[in-house]
Amino acid sequence: MRNYSIKRGHKADINKLIEKYFGVKGDVNEGIEFVVEPIGKIYMKKNGNNLIVDITPPSEVRDDYEAIKKWNQFLYEATGRTAKERRKLLEKESMK
Repeated sequence: MRNYSIKRGHKADINKLIEKYFGVKGDVNEGIEFVVEPIGKIYMKKNGNNLIVDITPPSEVRDDYEAIKKWNQFLYEATGRTAKERRKLLEKESMK
């Protein structure tokens, strides 16, 4: 399970982003679960200024760089943070 903090002042409509990128409708404030073929089963919930994401990988893992790029672009638009910024925050959290 990962906890992505949303950048201060960033006001993205995450429900619309999920629909745009993955074609799934739901309410991220209540919690939403959907499957993205190369990534796996995704559970996502917005909790205050954080986006909680739990991914269950598929049984057969395959390299799909387009899916990874799409996922990173979604996270950038949802949190306002680049992959590099998210990595630095993750490293900072793991040092605690």
